[in-house]
Amino acid sequence: MAVERDNTVRPNEMLLMLQDSLNRADVIVTSGGVSMGEKDYLKQVLELDLNAHIHFGRVFMKPGKPTTFATLQYSRQKKLLFALPGNPVSAIVTCNLFVVPTLRKMSGFMEPKLTTVKAMLLSDLKLDPRPEYHRAALYWPPDDPIPLATSTGSQMSSRLLSMHMANALLVLPPRTDQRAMMRKGDLVDAMIISRL
Repeated sequence: MAVERDNTVRPNEMLLMLQDSLNRADVIVTSGGVSMGEKDYLKQVLELDLNAHIHFGRVFMKPGKPTTFATLQYSRQKKLLFALPGNPVSAIVTCNLFVVPTLRKMSGFMEPKLTTVKAMLLSDLKLDPRPEYHRAALYWPPDDPIPLATSTGSQMSSRLLSMHMANALLVLPPRTDQRAMMRKGDLVDAMIISRL
């Protein structure tokens, strides 16, 4: 498949790359070109040139807000397209949340979703206004069935090291007037994203 910098590719070039990919695969995954920048043409090309149906083009979550999912008919076949954010951390998180379960389902997995366990927080975590998938490292103390969750540090979506150190995504609710933090000792859902 083609690899291009999304700030240099024009809509007609993007269309040609997508058409080439659609001729080769049933599921296309892209990264970048779906935010609100003046050179983010992907949604335009999908809708206007490929007559794709965009099911969602913004997701109320952190990280990964610009994630887009579309379907289209191409050469008489249904094709799926996941347009993930260009930021590497956001792309990895959204790939685990949307792409991996879809591919598993298409491959016949009985349970395509990522394994989720309850984990105990080892520190307080401030909540974001959006639901957050917080990168964390889980470990099990001896003789305890509940894993402990440690944040991997700064959750800025540009901080790739926080992703490298993570084996789980903590599923945190959005901040409300009643709850601004998760407290040390709270139990939260933890989605396993790598070997433990």
